[in-house]
Amino acid sequence: MRKTLTLLFCTLTLLTYGQQRVNSGIIFNLADFNKKAALADWLYKYDIIARMTADSAMKQDKKDVTRLGKEWFCFQDKHEIWHAIYGKYFNGVFDQVFHYTFDKTLTFKKIPDKVDTLLTNTYSRALNTANLKFSLYKDSLHRVVFNPYIRKNEDQTFTVWLLPAFQKANYVVYGGEFIYTIDRTGNKILKDDSYYQGRLRGFKVDKPRTIMIDYSELEYPTLGAIFFVWSYKKYFTNIYIECAHSKSTAIKDENNVYTWVHAGK
Repeated sequence: MRKTLTLLFCTLTLLTYGQQRVNSGIIFNLADFNKKAALADWLYKYDIIARMTADSAMKQDKKDVTRLGKEWFCFQDKHEIWHAIYGKYFNGVFDQVFHYTFDKTLTFKKIPDKVDTLLTNTYSRALNTANLKFSLYKDSLHRVVFNPYIRKNEDQTFTVWLLPAFQKANYVVYGGEFIYTIDRTGNKILKDDSYYQGRLRGFKVDKPRTIMIDYSELEYPTLGAIFFVWSYKKYFTNIYIECAHSKSTAIKDENNVYTWVHAGK
């Protein structure tokens, strides 16, 4: 289950250019980076919602807790209110057990309302489809825990991300991100944008220090690399993403505003 984390939605500052030369003259695709950074920020918020509500869910009546499965998820409604749904997908149907809402005052509560079954069935089915695909990698991942994230796209398809969680013994890891676009029914994977370095590497969270995550085989940072920095920036002095020709990091100012900075190697 997810590690407890104090809720803090940090401010994100992004440059808005497309292709730009960083200070050594290397071309850097800022448009691509900014898109990924904005998504990483959304996933970070999703992660916090899930962690806080999961702690509450595990403290509920044991008879209800035993009904939970792997297919739990979060989503935002048309008013941008976060919802966290816990239950189990079985035989094509999602059994909703817990429903939490998280309002703009950063307060969450458990409510009895049932979410529309079309929504819960398709979301949970898409998660189940992604988990079945992801299970092919489990033997090579050496029991590293991954967290699932899901979002419905404008074309009614789904994207599911499986990203490394905060591990036991206070380790954070990188090098694998499994990303699937799934059809609107939740049954079929339409696109696989996964990236796996062949092994996972990590760091123990014990004392503030500068670390570097190695993506030197790539031209530009992956979503998983950016999400790693954004998720764990408070634990380290600096986290650098090293790519083939550039390095990127997020720097905090005195107002707790983070700005992404890129430099050529």
